[in-house]
Amino acid sequence: MSNTPEPWRLTATEALQLIRTQKLTVEAYAQSLLSRIDSRDSTTKAWVRLPRDLILSNARALDAVPLDQRSPIHGLPVGVKDVILTKDMPTQYNSRIFENDQPIGTDAAPVMTLRAAGALIFGKLSTTEFATSKQGGWHQNLTSNAQDPSRTPGGSSSGSGSAVGDFQIPVALGTQTGGSVVRPASFNGTYGFKPTWGAISREGLAQWSMTLDTCGFFTRSMEDLELLADVFRIEDDEPIRQSEFNVKGARVAFCQTHNWPKAGNGTRKAYQQAQDLLKAHGAVVEDLHLPDEFSQILEWHGHVLAGEGRTSFLGQYLTAKDQLHGDIQGHVENKTQLSRKKQLEAYDQCARLRPMWDQIAAGYDFVVTPSVVDEAPKGLENTGDMSFCSMWTILHVPALNVIGFQGENGMPIGLTLVSPRYTDRHLLHAAKSVGPLLEKEGGWRPSNV
Repeated sequence: MSNTPEPWRLTATEALQLIRTQKLTVEAYAQSLLSRIDSRDSTTKAWVRLPRDLILSNARALDAVPLDQRSPIHGLPVGVKDVILTKDMPTQYNSRIFENDQPIGTDAAPVMTLRAAGALIFGKLSTTEFATSKQGGWHQNLTSNAQDPSRTPGGSSSGSGSAVGDFQIPVALGTQTGGSVVRPASFNGTYGFKPTWGAISREGLAQWSMTLDTCGFFTRSMEDLELLADVFRIEDDEPIRQSEFNVKGARVAFCQTHNWPKAGNGTRKAYQQAQDLLKAHGAVVEDLHLPDEFSQILEWHGHVLAGEGRTSFLGQYLTAKDQLHGDIQGHVENKTQLSRKKQLEAYDQCARLRPMWDQIAAGYDFVVTPSVVDEAPKGLENTGDMSFCSMWTILHVPALNVIGFQGENGMPIGLTLVSPRYTDRHLLHAAKSVGPLLEKEGGWRPSNV
């Protein structure tokens, strides 16, 4: 190990290669990560459950598995957002209603898949209450940004973004209903991937919106995302034919969307910088202006959230209304007075736009669009604006935050790559070349290592 960095610094792919060649044990890797967490979590406060004895016991059991019986992710440590069921740890949703709950002996489907493939389920990571968009719950305002503790890590996958960005865990699960994977990934300086809606089972995940909720991943490398896509058998109809995506000659669209007036100086600079870099490497870049039909999509996203929140949070409301954040109460009470007619209009109009987007995006290798309004805001009371992400969530398309750029205060700013529905592997394949290029030449570097 003398010629390698401390194990906690490694990406998942790098660490797994050492485990595969018996240069690193799963237990030693887990110990290194726990050491990093010990030195940093008093600042980031990303973890709400970290069962050390269980982690190390499971790591030793994984080390005992014969080499010829191991999968490609054998020994991979994974952090789990605390709205996702784990059979050996409580799931508490950052809610006092579930404060004293115990494990129920059931894994959510994504956790079951990872555990069956040999992953080391490491612990539970902080979230906003029931993964809603506002801070709340009894862990309110604890988690901070991996790069600057005075700034928000984003939400609702707050701990997932912070822990991966702070090198405390190589991979974490999150969920996205608006911008809860892409936004924290941008704010903390990680890759964040929200697959096509329905590509991964959401059985065992907290429900806000059946139309929107999607399980996603945080990593520090594109190779790690491809590894996870393999584990979850995410596939396109058309197989990838070339071994490496060639940026030179690639057709790339840059789409500001109708939300562009919200973009801050950092996002505007990153957007232009990415255009210049891709052009310099030979990509064919053009601006994409969406038809007017897309101008109301954020309003429709809000209607779907409000309408489905009335149903999803009813049980908690009737059980313990006084223990719920006011916004959650407001959904059940329909304080916005959303009519069923407007809710149906939102469903129908967004359903009409999905194939329209697929057809537009099919003319490009990928489309680049903003991830966030700007760098992570100061303060921990607000998780930031999700509006640049929400459109892609309700269109059900794969969305990937790539890193490399920075704002006026040196904080990371990501951009999102999107493509048609169920072209996840094509998007990841392209991003495996594009992501490292932007990361290398964009200028941002992590401040916490």
